[in-house]
Amino acid sequence: MSHSSCLLILLDPDTYIYIVWAVLIVLSLVAVWVCCFSRHRWLKCILVAPLCLLWSFFLYGAYVGVGQLEVRHIELTFDDLPSAFDGYRIVQFSDAHVATLTGSRCRILENAVDSINAQQADMVVFTGDLQNKEPSEIEPFRELLSNIQAADGVYSVMGNHDYPLYVKTDSCELERHIAQRRSEDDTLGWHLLVNSHCCIHRGADSIVIAGMDNDGDGKRFPQYGNIPLTLMDVGREAFVVMLEHDPSAWQRKILPQSHTQLTLSGHTHGGQVSLFGWSPADIAYTESRGLYAVDNRYIYVSAGLSGVVPFRIGTPPEIVVITLRKKK
Repeated sequence: MSHSSCLLILLDPDTYIYIVWAVLIVLSLVAVWVCCFSRHRWLKCILVAPLCLLWSFFLYGAYVGVGQLEVRHIELTFDDLPSAFDGYRIVQFSDAHVATLTGSRCRILENAVDSINAQQADMVVFTGDLQNKEPSEIEPFRELLSNIQAADGVYSVMGNHDYPLYVKTDSCELERHIAQRRSEDDTLGWHLLVNSHCCIHRGADSIVIAGMDNDGDGKRFPQYGNIPLTLMDVGREAFVVMLEHDPSAWQRKILPQSHTQLTLSGHTHGGQVSLFGWSPADIAYTESRGLYAVDNRYIYVSAGLSGVVPFRIGTPPEIVVITLRKKK
């Protein structure tokens, strides 16, 4: 994959905010000048009203919306869920982008960890993009993230930002970067699933928690997912929960190539902006945010916790609590 096909220039998260501040201040100065010297009242109204709206939009999204964490609860019923797992609770969070959650924004991650642990889940899953560019970004948050607890453990997969797509690297550096990123999950006490799976047992019953490597479009984002490898030796009778960062893989690979009953994804951030029910993510993704179903097979696409750009309006950061139920 060539670097020219990727979004390689990632600024410091606060730089984006400073740029918008600068643009709005310049526009405001222009508006003041026009209001002082123009005799046309209609021109003043045309300038001032939209400018006030832009300021409100920016200040709310950058300083309020980014911290409005929501805990969503959904309950899903399946015919083939093993009886011992009726009521099993999975907490999903995604797209932490921890390099963005520095300074005062660290409270977002602190609140998320507290909320996750408060659910007393059977399992916690993270569906990719822990970093922005480098594994070293995780270091200041290691102790906080390692505090996440669940009865059956914490499971994770890698997202597109967890690969060195956004830094210049050769093939040797690529392998080193990926190995370093994977080792971070070990130090956190998380179980990183890379085209692999684990079985969770309750007496004689069991479910499979599987994790497919990031499977994007193969142009902008890596396409490394491998269904046969991920579900090797998993029988058709097994109940499978699949973790996959990019939701576009659901219709492209997961539905046609497996019997997976529940898929959990992230990546889209829900567009980070939603107005009147519409989000920019709706343009690029069929499954852009929330719950979708095909023949009693589900995918939940998390809006995530953060992003490279710290801005949210109408799409608050979230964790989701999923309760599995067996159809009576």
